[in-house]
Amino acid sequence: MAILIRGGTVVTADHSFRADVLTEGDKIVAIGENLEASGEAEVIDAGGGYVMPGGIDPHTHMELPFMGTVASEDFFSGTTAGMVGGTTMIIDFVIPSPQQDIMEAYHTWRGWAEKAAGDYSFHVAITWWDETVHAAMETLTTEYGVNSFKHFMAYKGAIMCDDEVLVNSFTRARELGAICTVHAENGELVYHLQHEILKSGITGPEGHPLSRPPEVEGEAANRAIRVAQVLDVPLYIVHNSCIESLQAITRARNEGQRVFGEVLAGHLLVNDEVYRHPDWDYAAAHVMSPPFRPKEHQEALWRGLQAGMLQTTATDHCCFCSPQKRMGHNNFTQIPNGTGGVEDRMHVLWHHGVNSGRLTVSEFVAITSTNAAKIFNIYPRKGSISVGADADIAIWDPEKERTISKDTHHQNVDFNIFEGMTVKGINTVTISQGKVVYQDGDVRTERGAGRYVERPTFAPYYDAVNRQREAKAPSAVNRM
Repeated sequence: MAILIRGGTVVTADHSFRADVLTEGDKIVAIGENLEASGEAEVIDAGGGYVMPGGIDPHTHMELPFMGTVASEDFFSGTTAGMVGGTTMIIDFVIPSPQQDIMEAYHTWRGWAEKAAGDYSFHVAITWWDETVHAAMETLTTEYGVNSFKHFMAYKGAIMCDDEVLVNSFTRARELGAICTVHAENGELVYHLQHEILKSGITGPEGHPLSRPPEVEGEAANRAIRVAQVLDVPLYIVHNSCIESLQAITRARNEGQRVFGEVLAGHLLVNDEVYRHPDWDYAAAHVMSPPFRPKEHQEALWRGLQAGMLQTTATDHCCFCSPQKRMGHNNFTQIPNGTGGVEDRMHVLWHHGVNSGRLTVSEFVAITSTNAAKIFNIYPRKGSISVGADADIAIWDPEKERTISKDTHHQNVDFNIFEGMTVKGINTVTISQGKVVYQDGDVRTERGAGRYVERPTFAPYYDAVNRQREAKAPSAVNRM
């Protein structure tokens, strides 16, 4: 059935304007004033509201096996929660165990994701290296639409990749026209500090940020940037939490390097005081990596977002309930790392970004949807209100309020890092694939309705770079 959205203000990353929007099937087919559907259509009155592209969360971990347990959120519950908050697509992660066949891991994650309610895609982590990994990266890019590879510079003894893996994988990604992403923390330093802090007698959640100070993130970010610079491959640094990593990105971008930065809604709004809370369970619920930082880092991250040095916002949605967190009751290094947020990201960013004047409505669309679509090469199919784009739409009421709580959220976790926060400006209707999946508290998601979204590689860019190099290189005659 067609859907006709009337009376709203369409907002894109470029501009906003009053218009109706008509969808048929899973596509947007018309945008303009006083539209009429050719046949039967569901009419939605968006008067006074904004009609925006559905959000894209480029960093989630649904049902992730991690640190001896499995994340409590699965692909159906997680994408449903995202729909409630206006997010219509996630990019999750395939994370092979060391020495695990990369394609085996990929197909395992694809199987888990078949229950998703909304569209999804995958970054694939490179956690080890040999010729089979080299071959698998080509298979993933050419046959399965994977154009981004993740590298964990932390978690020594588990999924951490050393510089040898980094160099080999970055080189291969460049050959294939893929983008490299990194979790930037110096794993050796973290490992050393964890043991020093435990030896000093600190075993509670307060030890977590002490073992991962901003400097270990800044060092790793700079190292990854310089490796990418030498190998001439684009780089995307996930969940930047501190001034040091932001400075590294800013310097690289000012030098003309193709580096992108992501920031989590939580790192913009939660500070490190949570780890000193007298309630162990409360403090442990906030354990994630990188950790939440002192307030001065939050202000710097907002400025980086406003200045365009950070381009995307995400959640790193990776939920563990209280009994799972208690696995580390006597040792903070054993607390499963992760927090939630896929349902609340867009709400808290609107309230603290748009309502505060830090962001315009178009900038909000850019950082919650369009920039991710462009960086990961699915624009304008995603992240766009345009004819021919997927009918993934969020209708936003800028005056409506809600108070965030674990008691009312749809995320499958018993804690919310934004608990008690009242936000003004919320999603009232979500349309996914041309169907209303959420409207004013009524959740209508369907298990398995989500589609896997292939993301083409960036080969034309690399072909152009190679042509430029060949043109600049001296000919064989001139070298003689």
